[in-house]
Amino acid sequence: MEEFRRAYERLCAAPQDAVLRRLRERGEAPGRARLDLAEQSLSLETCGALGRLLPGAAHLAEVALGDCGLSEDGVKLLLHGLCSNTTVKSLDLKVRLLRVCGPACASLRAAPSNRSPVLILEWNSLGVWEEGFSFFCQGLGANNFLQRLDLRNNQINHHGAGELATALKRNASLQELDLRWNNIGLLGGRALLNCLQSNKTLKKLELAGNNVPSDILKAVEQAMDHNQDRQTILSETQHRTCVLSKEILNLKDEKTKQFLDLMDTIDKQREEIARSGRISAGRVSQLQEALNEQHSIMNSLKAKLQMTEAALALSEQKVHNLGELLSATKQEQANMAERHFAELQQQKQEGADREGKLFRDLSASNEKNLRNSFLEKKCKVQQDQLFQLKQDLTNTTAELKLRAVQAEERLEMEKRRFKQSLEDMESLRLKEVDHLTQHMEASERSLQDRVQRLEAIRIALEEELSQVKAAALTERGHAEEELIKVRNQARLDEQQRLEHLEEKLRLMTEARDEAQNCCLKQKQMVGEAQVKANQLSLHADGLRRRIEELQQDLNSKEQEKVTEVNKVKVELQEQIGHLQAERTAQEGLREKIAALERQLKVLSSNHREALLDKEGEISMLMEKLRMKEADISRMREEEAQRASILQNAIMAYVQGSSLGTHSLRK
Repeated sequence: MEEFRRAYERLCAAPQDAVLRRLRERGEAPGRARLDLAEQSLSLETCGALGRLLPGAAHLAEVALGDCGLSEDGVKLLLHGLCSNTTVKSLDLKVRLLRVCGPACASLRAAPSNRSPVLILEWNSLGVWEEGFSFFCQGLGANNFLQRLDLRNNQINHHGAGELATALKRNASLQELDLRWNNIGLLGGRALLNCLQSNKTLKKLELAGNNVPSDILKAVEQAMDHNQDRQTILSETQHRTCVLSKEILNLKDEKTKQFLDLMDTIDKQREEIARSGRISAGRVSQLQEALNEQHSIMNSLKAKLQMTEAALALSEQKVHNLGELLSATKQEQANMAERHFAELQQQKQEGADREGKLFRDLSASNEKNLRNSFLEKKCKVQQDQLFQLKQDLTNTTAELKLRAVQAEERLEMEKRRFKQSLEDMESLRLKEVDHLTQHMEASERSLQDRVQRLEAIRIALEEELSQVKAAALTERGHAEEELIKVRNQARLDEQQRLEHLEEKLRLMTEARDEAQNCCLKQKQMVGEAQVKANQLSLHADGLRRRIEELQQDLNSKEQEKVTEVNKVKVELQEQIGHLQAERTAQEGLREKIAALERQLKVLSSNHREALLDKEGEISMLMEKLRMKEADISRMREEEAQRASILQNAIMAYVQGSSLGTHSLRK
């Protein structure tokens, strides 16, 4: 509120002390923000400043401007600011001017953004100004936020009550309406009672002090009770519907959660199965790799065995060749030994003479023996090597066979271990699948039980809803019967009203014909006035020419009387100015008359009251025209008198001079 006060001081060139004091008091007082300027005489500048500050005053919740002596412009400025404000919840405008109703009503109709639920307009005499109150009712019908309206002591008659009834038929937010101490009467009470058949939101309608019959008051009270019961039933139904919808949403949420949990468990189990499958596949791949390594080792061992067998075959071939060579050598030795023995026998038989030769042969045989011994030793060494190679070959074959047996045993063991691991994994998978199936069956049974319970709850809710619908249908049947009765009554009233409107239309057509005749007469009178004005203009032109001739005559006379003639000229110029002003006034009257004719052409199709108002305006204009004609005639008489006086003065002047005597003689 302190910022609001400072902004007011900034916007106002001469801020009011009373307003500043009231704003300072409200700034120091605790509680919610309230702008209370009741019983303060607000100037137009203050109203303009408040109108500029109110759209941005988001802290204000209540505005009290009662009994402030506001002018129409001030109220327009204030309401222009209030139309853009969306935080004011209560607006107090009691005890104000009569003709302020027009801008207030237009603002209420054109400002649906203002969401003030409370509007106080007591002691405003709004019903006196029927057109403004009609605007007010149109705005009330278009407003969707007003909940409480106070119209006490506003001189509202049965016509205003009919406008209010029409507005209440379109309004769907007003809950309380206070019309005490007005002048509604029987017709207004009936109109309000008829509008309550279509308005189901109004809960409280105060009609005390309005000369409304007691039976209509009782019917209004019954309608209010019916609306209250309807609102309570509707609120209970909405509450039950909200509760049921919330319960259904909760059940749906729980079901979706359970379904999601089940899907999560299934996904987890699938992930576990996939992980175990991946582990098993990894193990199988490892075992396959080990088996492939064993196969490669076996292949390498087989290759080595084949190479060893090939080497053994080569060794056997070498041994066979060596054996053949040894046998050939032995055969040669045996042959040589036999030859040597035969030669020795021959040498022994030949004689002693051959001793020298024998000695030589003996030395040669010794050399051969040495050679044979060397060959035998070499053969023995080769036999030993061959035996060693055979032994190595047997050892290598035995070792290779042993390694092959061990590899086969290891392969069998790996196969048995892999088969055992596969069997264990299969049993584990079967156990997990059984566990998952059991868990899923249990969860499915629990979900089925839950669904059955929810189905029972739904059936109970549907039964309750069907009961509520049956009650609503019965109530709707009663309401339709009442509606049929009301429609019949409304048709009768509408027929009577149509007859009344036809009679009124006939009277209006007659009044329009009379107004047209009156307009024709007025046109004739205007034409006569124009003819008279033309005659006056011609007469003024003749007078002007005569005055010019007189001026020429006077200019030719003596220079001694120049001052008097100048005075006469000034008077004549003033008269000419008066005549020209009258002529311009006549032209203005002609334009006004043409505008009035256009207005009469446009307004001839409007309401009787507008015709009567225009007739009053035309009569006033005719009165003004008659007054102008009287003024023109009076001015003509005065002009004639002045011309006669001027003529007498000129004649006296002429007679007093020598030229005058001469002219008189002529």
